[in-house]
Amino acid sequence: MLISGDLKRFHSMMRGEMVVRSHWRKWADLVSPRFMPVLLIRVAGSLYHLHLKPFAKIISFFNFVVFGVECAMRCRIGPGLFLPHTQGTVIGASEMGTNVTIFQSVTIGARELDPLFDNDKRPKIGDNVLIGSGAKLLGSILVGDGARIGANTVVMQNVPAGALVIGAKPQILPAEVK
Repeated sequence: MLISGDLKRFHSMMRGEMVVRSHWRKWADLVSPRFMPVLLIRVAGSLYHLHLKPFAKIISFFNFVVFGVECAMRCRIGPGLFLPHTQGTVIGASEMGTNVTIFQSVTIGARELDPLFDNDKRPKIGDNVLIGSGAKLLGSILVGDGARIGANTVVMQNVPAGALVIGAKPQILPAEVK
């Protein structure tokens, strides 16, 4: 189940904050401002795929108003999504792998207006990808497994697995240069 994978990742990421987590605390984490947006993304996506679009839109709108996260309901997201800070985040990828971390003010989506949500115009994000604050991933690109996108970097070309992308004028560094 996706939500249990998200919750396991959340607990592993927050381990430094609280070493001993009681059974009650694990359930209380469901309303954490770091986990609740992920839960709402999952609920909206499930409602959308159950053909309950009006309810999905209500949940998605609530997530946008309260947590500042706008996520396309059609986006397929693997388990382990982690949003340490959420304000200003737009997730419009066609798909995202497991254990993706997205910081605040990130935009992932098409290069141009795409009201019909064409998957061919949107990024595909691999597993274990970290996307830094303010990064923009635009267009039909593939971000490989284990890639890291630096803060405020604009990415409009494919990123190989394990690469680090940094700078105002993006430079892709091979995995062994890190």
